[in-house]
This record gives sequence, C-alpha cells and structure tokens, in this order.
Amino acid sequence: MIILYTFISEKEHQSILDRYLSAFSQEIKQNILRYRRWQDAQLSLLGKVLLQYGLKTYYNIPDAEIEILPNKKPYLKGHNLHFNISHSKDLVVCAIADYPLGIDVEFSDSKVSYLDFTFQMTADEFQEVHDSEDKIKSFFTYWTRKEAVIKAHGAGMMLPLESFEVLNNECVIEGEKFFTKEIFIHEGYYSYIASTDQSIKDVIPLIKDFKEEI
Repeated sequence: MIILYTFISEKEHQSILDRYLSAFSQEIKQNILRYRRWQDAQLSLLGKVLLQYGLKTYYNIPDAEIEILPNKKPYLKGHNLHFNISHSKDLVVCAIADYPLGIDVEFSDSKVSYLDFTFQMTADEFQEVHDSEDKIKSFFTYWTRKEAVIKAHGAGMMLPLESFEVLNNECVIEGEKFFTKEIFIHEGYYSYIASTDQSIKDVIPLIKDFKEEI
C-alpha cells in the first residue's frame, strides 16, 4: 500500500494550478475551477495529482482511466488496483493498494464537541467517548475509523454512522466484514484505513510526503 500526502498552500495556489491543471481533461479542469474557495479547488486538484503520481511512479501506470461505479465510488479501469482520497483542513492524502480500501483523515480540532454528534453514535460508542480521559482523541478515533469503513464500503452518505459499530477494529455491514487500522500520517491529524481484506490489519504502508518526491 502506498499513501501519498501533501498540504495546500494559499501562497502557492496559482503556481499549483499552472503546474498541474493542464494534465487533466477539460471536464476536470472546469470542475476544479468551479470551486469558489481556493482551498476546495486545491484540495480537489492535489488529490488527483497524488493519484496520478502514485500510479505512474509506483505501479507504472502513466495513463490511468477513472470510471465511476453506480454508488458514485470511482475506480481504476482495466487494472486490479484500488484507491481512495481523503482530505481535512490543509492535508490531502491518497492511498493506493491491490485490494479495496477506504482512508479517512481528520484534523484534530479541539473546538469540536463529541456531544454534537451523539445522534450519529451507537450507545456503546457514546459511552466509550464519554468515559474516556482524552475525549478529543477518543472522538476522532471513533470518527475516522467509521468514515474509513464507509469509504471502503462505498455507500457514502447512504450508510449512516450510527447503523454499525466497530469493535476491536472489526465490523460487519450487510453480512460483509470490514477491518480497520490506525495509521500515522502527520502530527495534528488522525487517520484510519479500512478494507474487507484482513491483511490490512498487518500492513505497513509506504507513506510519502509528495513534496519530497518531486
């Protein structure tokens, strides 16, 4: 598994657009430039750049063709590889593996209150966070772990957070078993990966800062 990450920069926004935007189709260019906030445009662009770079550099796939499944989840046409992109605040990450996966990153925001998300937790999850000495850490562990599962499952917002429960880094959704693993990408952010492939429990991903790669 390869995980590439980078940070957005307002100062470098125009130079990033000038450098990378031309590598994508007119439709993708228009979608990126349609964003009103520079942050959203740059996060969207850099997620695609990370995927493109990762496929070319580590898997020798220079011209990847991305298709969309009926559940809106993108996939790599013609190759037995899987990818997932996530971003939070200034960080964007892309994970690539030879089995289906989901990745989620969340900025550790001390202003977030777990009480605002009570309705999205099971009773056991709420109690676990509520009884924790470090409620911020406990809440973001709960959140990133479940978001990674949702992304690995592919149902998106159609799968409510409170509809399943992750215990001992495992859960079952509609008879399908998922496994999760915490990973460290950067200080100040929480991150989990998830997959139906049990080998994810023991994987040691290659994590690279994109800026150090170029």
